[in-house]
Amino acid sequence: MRGLRVLRAEWTKFRTVRGWVLGTLGAALASVLLLLAGTASTNQSANQSSNQHRQDAAALPVGPGGEAVNDSFYFVHQALTGNGSITVPVTALTGVLAQEPGRTSPGITPWAKTGILVKQSLGQGSQYAAMMVTGAHGVRMQDDFTHDRAGLPGRPSAASPRLLRLVRAGSTVTGYDSTDGVHWAEVGSARLTGLPATVQVGLFTASPAAVQTSGSQGGSSPAVATGTFGRVALGGSWARGDRQDGWRGGWRGVQVGGDAGTSGSYAENTSGGYTPTGSGFSVTGAGDIAPVVGGPSLGPAYTIENFLVGTFAGLIVLTVVAVQFVTAEYRRGLIGSTLAATPRRGRLLAAKAAVVMAVAFTVGVVTAAVSIPLGRHRAHATHFVVFTVPHAVELRAVLGTGLLLAATAALALALGAVLRRSATAITAVMVTTVLPYLLAVSGVLPASSAQWLLRLTPAAGFAVQQTLPHYAHVLSVYTPSAGYFPLSPWGGYAVLAGWTVLALTAATLLLRRRDV
Repeated sequence: MRGLRVLRAEWTKFRTVRGWVLGTLGAALASVLLLLAGTASTNQSANQSSNQHRQDAAALPVGPGGEAVNDSFYFVHQALTGNGSITVPVTALTGVLAQEPGRTSPGITPWAKTGILVKQSLGQGSQYAAMMVTGAHGVRMQDDFTHDRAGLPGRPSAASPRLLRLVRAGSTVTGYDSTDGVHWAEVGSARLTGLPATVQVGLFTASPAAVQTSGSQGGSSPAVATGTFGRVALGGSWARGDRQDGWRGGWRGVQVGGDAGTSGSYAENTSGGYTPTGSGFSVTGAGDIAPVVGGPSLGPAYTIENFLVGTFAGLIVLTVVAVQFVTAEYRRGLIGSTLAATPRRGRLLAAKAAVVMAVAFTVGVVTAAVSIPLGRHRAHATHFVVFTVPHAVELRAVLGTGLLLAATAALALALGAVLRRSATAITAVMVTTVLPYLLAVSGVLPASSAQWLLRLTPAAGFAVQQTLPHYAHVLSVYTPSAGYFPLSPWGGYAVLAGWTVLALTAATLLLRRRDV
């Protein structure tokens, strides 16, 4: 009960000081205004680009898990019903890279892919499972965009083909590979919940853009790939009737989706195509089948964390409020009365921390909940891409914003109690939290140095707002200046929480030992 009385007293103290209340409201207002200013300047820059570019960037498909995806490739397919298998040898994977307008050279991107596919429908974002040969990562089995498993290493050739097989049994699709067609190894199995009886099955080729990962932002250039296949064999119920000779007839070619920003505007081949080659096919395509991770090739685009940019302004304002919540008592000579009323100094500091954390958490959650739909509205009005994420990820970003502000406010309060001077404590928070964040994300520092800052300093806590994960099977620029943190969202927040606990512990010890 004594602890609750102390807490109530500190809350009453906070809400009756007009400056602190106005500062809290100012933090919320600053967060939203910074968002509006940031999106306005970005939109103005985008207006200088072509209307066609902006229109093409207006939307991205959404995968089964709720994430934004690229689902653009050339597909030679037929609709097949029931259980069965599809088997084909891949004898070559080649490609063309665009170096500059009107100039190309032979080459293949590391995650160019060609192989066989079982897909729920031709609609973008629908469920699928695929066995494929890649440009630099051997045979892979991938399903529903986010899942990737390794198979045989190496690239195929006419002398050393890679044989691929997919077997469907109800909603389960299993992938196999082989070098001789006799000895088969299972690569993986995918359960595609809700897979209909009739699915689209066939051969595909896709090639994401060639990504330059050096530098702070990197770059990209268009790329096209061609896969060469031997005879297609259909098994099980798929081989009945006129499907028995399916490799010769019944196949149709279609470009699924558009380029989705991953291969540029290589006009000759972006639409893809296929050619019968003796007993098999040659299939050419661009685009990608993968989750969206941002990067240099997607043009005008926003992530959820872009809509949370105002957190930075709110954090600075709340830092000032939190520091003054303790230093004002020293400056005005009221700390003696406070300690006389609450002799247990640790309890007093805990009550102050609870108040500023609750206030900061509320500001963070409310402003994040307002900023995200507001940002979406402004983005859609100007035909910008908004990278969709699962609802659980968006909720974590909203709650994480509140936790980020709460932990930083508690850190500021603790430094105020340790240093006893507002200017010194505020400067300490700026140097340990704000400055490392700015240096890391601005591209001023080398990527390796920026990553270490975001591993070791309280600025690591900003990772809790990140919504686009790093996928090993998608090549992009994964640096702090491109919006990627070296730690996981909760890992980064744990670093901030650790610094906060350390500062509060030091403040408690000093408060107990010092004279007023």
